[in-house]
Amino acid sequence: MNRRQFLRPRKIVPSTSDLNTTAEGNNPEVKKRTNSGLSKYSGTWSDKERMHLLRRTTFGPSMTDFKSFQSKTMDQCITALLDTSNLSIAPPVNNYQNRVQDPNVEYGKTWVDAPFDTALEGVRKNSLKCWLWSIGAEGTGTIFEKMWLFWHNHFATEMTAVPSASASYYYFKALMDNSLGNFKALTRAITLDPAMLYYLNGRLNTKNAPDENYARELQELFTLGKGTDSKFTEDDVKAAARVLTGFTIDFRTTPFSSLFLPNKHDNTDKEFSDFFGNTVVKGRSTSTGGYDELDDLLDMIFSVEEVSKYICRRLYRYFVYYEIDSNAESNVIEPLALIFRNNNFDIKPVLETLLSSEHFYDTWNQACLIKDPFSHTAGYVKQFKPAFPSNTEYENLYKAYYLGWAYSTILQMDLGDPPSVSGWEAWYQIPLYQRFWITSDSLPKRNEYQDYLLWVGYNIGTEKLLVDPWTLTVQFNTPSDPNKLITEATQFLLPFELSNDQIISLKEVILPGGIPDYNWSDDYQAAIDPSNSNHSTALTNITLKLKLLYKAIMNLSEYQLS
Repeated sequence: MNRRQFLRPRKIVPSTSDLNTTAEGNNPEVKKRTNSGLSKYSGTWSDKERMHLLRRTTFGPSMTDFKSFQSKTMDQCITALLDTSNLSIAPPVNNYQNRVQDPNVEYGKTWVDAPFDTALEGVRKNSLKCWLWSIGAEGTGTIFEKMWLFWHNHFATEMTAVPSASASYYYFKALMDNSLGNFKALTRAITLDPAMLYYLNGRLNTKNAPDENYARELQELFTLGKGTDSKFTEDDVKAAARVLTGFTIDFRTTPFSSLFLPNKHDNTDKEFSDFFGNTVVKGRSTSTGGYDELDDLLDMIFSVEEVSKYICRRLYRYFVYYEIDSNAESNVIEPLALIFRNNNFDIKPVLETLLSSEHFYDTWNQACLIKDPFSHTAGYVKQFKPAFPSNTEYENLYKAYYLGWAYSTILQMDLGDPPSVSGWEAWYQIPLYQRFWITSDSLPKRNEYQDYLLWVGYNIGTEKLLVDPWTLTVQFNTPSDPNKLITEATQFLLPFELSNDQIISLKEVILPGGIPDYNWSDDYQAAIDPSNSNHSTALTNITLKLKLLYKAIMNLSEYQLS
């Protein structure tokens, strides 16, 4: 399949009433996507639907994740995915001691609360980026890692613009701690976050020199968006900037913290436009005046319905589909936004409703997103489980993480450093959206990453990070049957069923020239039985064929979809 075919929307026939025909071959053409909405899904609950849920809410389910969900109902699966209450994510550690000496942090200990050190911030940032990638690759079996990436893209900062690695770590910790919490509370926390205060010049915003940078993005990107119903004005930006004067960074603390300076704060009243009901935020001159005015500002912004609609649209594009037509707006976004408002901007009820809706499982909304580079690199490792170095071999372990982060960066997704404050183009840029992830340059490099770990391996000291095809294969129910093996492998690795011709092509990989099925079965049994006289030859033969099979599956354009 060439790139033009790959990027063309799939034609799935929902019903004859939704179709017309073209002059060429009477091929069905879709006039509209779907009328489904937020009614609870009541259709078949099979492995197909479970895998769709897992693909969209994780960076690719491991076989362990999948099997743990096979006995669960839809409600039980969603409850498990949204239960992040017992997660404990250890912070990044000093993995760089053998290259750069850190006088304040022992090898293997975390650096996140260490004093700022210009000579060490670079290696600490690399440590942080590798750590971020590892969270996705190791997985939690929940929606946790998907959500902190969502918020990183939403409240984007760039490590290159923030001098302190610790500040960036605590920015990510705020996103993680609030990943399924209250959006309004998270917005407040990020407004005062040292990394954000540095990135969008909040620390420079004073009564004598108001800086509008954060005030603009707070409305334009973080809460209201730039849609036709988002009608805040330039004067609203200026007024919000005045509300936010006086907040800065306390560089005396370890790590850096936020600080309010009353003498730098504009304590006069701030009046907003009729879009905000001509609200007046009363000026304060007390030691907590800035915090009180910030709360008033957020109360005012969050009273506008467009906030809930804007965030629900962003969640929709992230979890469901990148384009929102009039049906999706009225049947999904608007009622979902009402749920958001009625729950005081808690994220969890919104996700519970969306992930259990008929719209989420609608055929039109399956296998229609391109995997982002993080999902691609981390998901591959999650599903094939190459053996990582011991978690006490810090330098080697982080070298293994580095490969995944480096390839994600090569594929245009540098964790910690999105292209701009708007985040990654694939989640907002009309009309391409997630098609940005696939180019004539990036697609071969995606394959290169897979091939490298499958065929060559990544040398780390005396160890090698290498995919062993047996690790996944033995977890299937009947790998000794070539037909069942292909069925199980494709159902696990691909988001929808293949055509008969594709299945025949895959079978030709492991049984070329019409070799009978029993040949595979006999060789497979010999390969797993060390006492068999043909064990060594069969093991070599079957291992090679398994690699060829997985390579052929991953070469399919379907593998790039979620």
